[in-house]
Amino acid sequence: MSNANPLQPARYLLSVHNPHQLPKDAEIEVAVVGRSNAGKSSALNAICAQNKLARTSKTPGRTQQLVYFELMPGRYLVDLPGYGYAEVPGALRDHWRGLIDGFLRTRQTLRALMIVMDIRHPLKPFDLLMLEYAQSRGLAVQVLLTKADKLPRGQQAKALQAVRRDLPDSVGLQLFSASSKLGVEEARAVLASWLALLPSDHAAG
Repeated sequence: MSNANPLQPARYLLSVHNPHQLPKDAEIEVAVVGRSNAGKSSALNAICAQNKLARTSKTPGRTQQLVYFELMPGRYLVDLPGYGYAEVPGALRDHWRGLIDGFLRTRQTLRALMIVMDIRHPLKPFDLLMLEYAQSRGLAVQVLLTKADKLPRGQQAKALQAVRRDLPDSVGLQLFSASSKLGVEEARAVLASWLALLPSDHAAG
C-alpha cells in the first residue's frame, strides 16, 4: 500500500434512524462497533486521519444512530451506536437494538465488522454478541484492543495472548492506540482491503 491514506477521503454522509434511510447504492459496507467507552470514535478519527470525523465526547454514548461515512460512491464505513453503556431512555434503547439487529442480520452489502474493545476490559457480553453476529453471517472481523498505551508493553502482550485464545482463528486481532498511533496503519490496511480501496479507485475519483 502506498503512503497515501485511502481512508482519509472519508466524509460524513448521513445518520440512519430507520431502515428505509439506508443507502440504496451501497456496494460494500464495513461496520465499526464497540462499547460506548471503548474509544470507537477516537479510533475512527485516527484511522481516517481526521480529528473531527467521528464525534468524541467525555460522555460515552454520543453516537445515537447508524452514522454513514462515504469513502467513494458505494463504499461506506458505518459507525454503529455504542452498546452496553449509553444512558438513554428504554424505548430508544429498544429501537437501537432493533435497528442494529436488523442491520447486522440482513444487510447484504455488509462485508465485515471492526470490533473495538478496551484492552483492559475485552470480550464483554456485547462484544461476544457481535462476534456471534459475524460468525452467523460469515463476516470478516478485526478486533482492535484500544487504549493499549494505558498498559506497559509486557501487559499489552499478555492481554493480546489472552484474547487470542478466546477468539476463532479467522478473527483478526491487534493492539491499538489512537493517542500513540500504535496499530493505526495495520487497522487502516485492513479496512482499505475490505472496502477494496485501491490506488486506482482514488485516481479515478
